[in-house]
Amino acid sequence: MTAVRCTMAQALVRYLCNQFTIVDGARVPLFPGVFAIFGHGNVTCLSEALEAVQDTLPTWRGQNEQSMALAAIGFAKSVQRRQIMVAASSIGPGALNMVTAAGVAHANRLPVLLLAGDTFINRRPDPVMQQVEHYDNPTTNVNDAFKAVTRYWDRIVHPEQIISSLPQAVATMLDPADCGPAFIGLPQDVQEMAWDYPEAFFAETVHDIPRPRPDRGRLNEAVRMLKAAKRPLIIAGGGVRYSGAGQVVAAFALEHGIPLCETIAGKGGVTHDHPAHAGPIGIVGSTSANALAAQADVVLAIGTRLMDFTTGSWTCFAPDAKFISINAARWDAAKHRALPVVGDARESVEELSAAVAGWRADASWTQHGREEFAKWNALLDGYQKPSNEPVPTYAQVVGVVNRHAGERDLLIAAAGGIPGEVMKNWRVKAPNSFDCEFGFSCMGYEIAAGWGAAMADPTRTPIVMIGDGTYMMMNSDIYSSVLSGHKFILIVCDNGGYAVINRLQNAKGGASFNNLLKDCRVKEAFGVNFTQHAQSMGALTRHVESLADLGEAVEWAKTTDRTTVITIVSDAFAWTPGDAWWDVGVPAVSARESVREAAAAQQEGRKKQRVGV
Repeated sequence: MTAVRCTMAQALVRYLCNQFTIVDGARVPLFPGVFAIFGHGNVTCLSEALEAVQDTLPTWRGQNEQSMALAAIGFAKSVQRRQIMVAASSIGPGALNMVTAAGVAHANRLPVLLLAGDTFINRRPDPVMQQVEHYDNPTTNVNDAFKAVTRYWDRIVHPEQIISSLPQAVATMLDPADCGPAFIGLPQDVQEMAWDYPEAFFAETVHDIPRPRPDRGRLNEAVRMLKAAKRPLIIAGGGVRYSGAGQVVAAFALEHGIPLCETIAGKGGVTHDHPAHAGPIGIVGSTSANALAAQADVVLAIGTRLMDFTTGSWTCFAPDAKFISINAARWDAAKHRALPVVGDARESVEELSAAVAGWRADASWTQHGREEFAKWNALLDGYQKPSNEPVPTYAQVVGVVNRHAGERDLLIAAAGGIPGEVMKNWRVKAPNSFDCEFGFSCMGYEIAAGWGAAMADPTRTPIVMIGDGTYMMMNSDIYSSVLSGHKFILIVCDNGGYAVINRLQNAKGGASFNNLLKDCRVKEAFGVNFTQHAQSMGALTRHVESLADLGEAVEWAKTTDRTTVITIVSDAFAWTPGDAWWDVGVPAVSARESVREAAAAQQEGRKKQRVGV
């Protein structure tokens, strides 16, 4: 057998360069690039290997290990999990900076390959700088922290091990059921070791994503339940988008007269004005979808993990509602006594549609869904309408940006008050043009994801919407995007702190404390000049005061040649209404009467929760 002698780091990189996939009929690299910050632990070996192939596998330098891994995740979401970016760090704090990003990918079922430098296997230099020692277990180091937030974890202690490890990591990241981040620790001395690798290991390989079909018995039971339904409802989740099932699910809903609502991850699977669409569901959802959920007798959940923001902590549904859950992951499909139909969303819905051919929900229920959605749209129109108030609301700002956005422009949000407002107020114009990372609600995802999404698809412009709190937490990839030439538009809504958490604090009887800047222990609660700050990182900037100026600024931003930042002061207390309940901890004992009242109300709300697993 022909062998290729190279170092472990060189072999790893060579393997990545020879993995391909098919996207829209074209063969493309499975790993289109690497985000890397080099330090001791990866600068002498891994970087040497990456430098040699930089024209094939480009390396992009981030400003922070967490944000570059978040950029990789934003890339993966933009391409609907069909390609995988790599994020590489040194040992110690560089590696640990990626743990939060791994949590984002794990919670959202997204692929990213994380490569972190590791301590010496031979232990001769121990303890090395940045090594955390465990007196009772010398095999433990900071990279073990990734075990809780990755789908695949390995540490390479012999150069031959990557022959089995890398294919397993790739298989995990491409599996619809197991999809998530893969981590591989690369000890410094193992990276340098040479080995005779079989040439077959480097053979060009074209991967495709499997589409498992549902069990016939489960599908037949789903058919029986659906045909018996009087008031069926579809909940479309992120799995619909990643399966490329948006059109199939929308057609199924329309053909069979079933109102279709969306989760946070599923929003954008269909356009806002699709005739079957009934709005987003749950805590940051619409009155229309939540009203339908409360009346539905059979809920067809497709590609959703049914988290609390979707279910209203399991209070959105009638106590006797039955669930059919179509999901590639058995774990998600079997939740809350649902009939688990384990399979790919697109294939399962196509088979289900064929099996119920000729059946339609009662026309009055279909019409009821359309009427509820019409009322919701009228409510949005009212909240987005300009007023005489001196400071605009989030709803008004989102409405203006939405109207001026291009049809395919990608909206990106993640944390603070923005997610609830864009979930409600952003009217999706084209499929897969909405990315709200709310599975982990990671502050700092947004700007990094804008950079990654711009890299993934240069034919559209990411529009990133954040608050001032998120900007202060992680903004350095404004600089990254200008350096690399990947443009996005950033809208910063400055409401003086963590306003949405202050809202929750007040709603549960608490005093405003340590959230809005004016309520923090500070010498002076002054604002940051975000336009000047972003301008110092190379961005083009504009501060606006009015909604009319905001519209003009968005039109201007669409014409610029680099990342463009628009800032506007926004109201910290005005929110688009929602009517779903949320379970949070409220003190059972408190000196504040308002807290005691909130605790009693919380206990009453818990009586409505659906008991399940």
